[in-house]
Amino acid sequence: MPAKSKAQQKAAGAALSAKRGETPKSKLKGASKEMAASMSEKELHDLAATKRKGKPEHASRS
Repeated sequence: MPAKSKAQQKAAGAALSAKRGETPKSKLKGASKEMAASMSEKELHDLAATKRKGKPEHASRS
């Protein structure tokens, strides 16, 4: 599933980094912390690998 915003993509990247052990999980906050706990490494990779062009900084909540 592709990321809907740049913020979601960045959070997925941070969670993926922690899941792989590249950064400590204690550094995660908010959405990235929840993503690391609830999503697989493949799901996080798919979100983080989304192209950024044309994505809003934040997705609208509708």
